[in-house]
Amino acid sequence: MKTTLGFFGAGKMAEGILAAAALQKDFDPQAVLMAEKVPARAKELAKKYGVRTTPDAKDVAKAARVIFLAVRPQDLAALAADVKPLLTKKTLVVSIAAGKSLATLKKALGREVRLVRVMPNLALRAKEGMCAICPAANATKADVARVAKILNGAGRTVVLPERNFDAVTALSGSGPAFFAFMEQAMAEGGRALGLPPDAARLLAEQTMLGTAAYLRQSGADLETFISGVATPGGTTAAGMDVMRASDFKKVVAATLKAASDRSAELGK
Repeated sequence: MKTTLGFFGAGKMAEGILAAAALQKDFDPQAVLMAEKVPARAKELAKKYGVRTTPDAKDVAKAARVIFLAVRPQDLAALAADVKPLLTKKTLVVSIAAGKSLATLKKALGREVRLVRVMPNLALRAKEGMCAICPAANATKADVARVAKILNGAGRTVVLPERNFDAVTALSGSGPAFFAFMEQAMAEGGRALGLPPDAARLLAEQTMLGTAAYLRQSGADLETFISGVATPGGTTAAGMDVMRASDFKKVVAATLKAASDRSAELGK
């Protein structure tokens, strides 16, 4: 059986990528091989997607030419020790291992291996992911296009230099928690005004979702959009006066900087 797509690791993020790949018209589940040591998890994925699984990552290294590296960063060294001798210049490894630079990956997996680094986020699992892509010097334009095609099936992608990846980690990698915190604050504020808890969360969540969808579809300038909703003397303007008088934007900027700084520390 010919294997075209492999996975080192089969966690939730790997499943999100698999689900994106499954949306492609030419997707063949039997051409996918995933390395997963936990039998129950392997059985779950095989049943759900029709893919093949193996407990040994070396099987994937031998069979696949495009491999998503989806293990925990702390497990990279052990994995590399097993698979490095089996990887060649014909192998494209796409790493989503947080904080692991292309230089680190090249040292671990071998200089001949073609590498692409990806910073995904949790929304990939809801088919609304945001993934930043950075190819190594030996990766081809076709490699980047192939990776983008797969990931675009579950959201959006952007190609950026690796020096931007700490900022990407802060904004889109950690961002889902920050947006959820904002939603939590909005829902709690709604409850304080007398709304039932379920209704407050629904109102906050759908408003956040709808606003993002409108801004994406319209391409509206953000400040123009805000001004258009916040008509002078209206309810939105009253609320915006409070937000603009606060340190809200400074807090957000400090939040992103803290996450970016931590990303840089973990990458050393």
